[in-house]
Amino acid sequence: MSTSADEAAPRSTASLVLLLFLLAVLFAGFVALGSWQIQRRAWKLDLIERVEQRVHAAPEAAPPRETWAGIGAEDEYRHVQLEGEYLRDRDVYTQAVTARGPGFWLLTPLQTRDGFVVLINRGFVEKQQASAGPTQGEVRIAGLLRLSEPKGGFLRDNDPAAKRWFSRDVAAIAAALDLPVHKVAPYFIDADASASTDDGPVGGMTVVSFHNSHLVYAITWYGLAAMTVFGGLLLLRSRRA
Repeated sequence: MSTSADEAAPRSTASLVLLLFLLAVLFAGFVALGSWQIQRRAWKLDLIERVEQRVHAAPEAAPPRETWAGIGAEDEYRHVQLEGEYLRDRDVYTQAVTARGPGFWLLTPLQTRDGFVVLINRGFVEKQQASAGPTQGEVRIAGLLRLSEPKGGFLRDNDPAAKRWFSRDVAAIAAALDLPVHKVAPYFIDADASASTDDGPVGGMTVVSFHNSHLVYAITWYGLAAMTVFGGLLLLRSRRA
């Protein structure tokens, strides 16, 4: 009888130590994940602040050809402006869902004074229509620089042959319009509301928002860490009992 009890005690102690070790590992992991989310939250808040500064800054010249290779996420939502003439009969409609309801973004290539072409998202229209055609003559466009949206929309691939577009894929649209790819900017511009016309597209509808749930995630991970501590205390209490 005593031998069995003596053998059970070490096994019980070993099991307790193993469980406490596993809980300690989980605790460290949960704390690390929570801390990472706090760092991500700080990064996201800084990003939002920087984007807000770009959006509300005075418009600057659109990036010229010699800078295209370096354009990246830090350039998105820059307030830019440029002058040129719309290329007539080159409209592209990409599907959109906005505060005005479902419809299309009207994109038209603009031949700039500097010899390159930029796709201009002139704004929202409810349906594809001839009356929304390009403005004649030289125009000045101000708006937000946006990065290309390749490979279509959510679960939908662009179909250039059928003229069905679900995203603003600059390279694919340029190819479909038979534009010289090396002269087409790798970005497009969401035109400001100033580009709107009474019977044409509604500009200035860019939605600038960032998903920021990092604080919720951090609280969740820290909560799980606290639960592992509680579980460890329960194990120690049961052992003493």
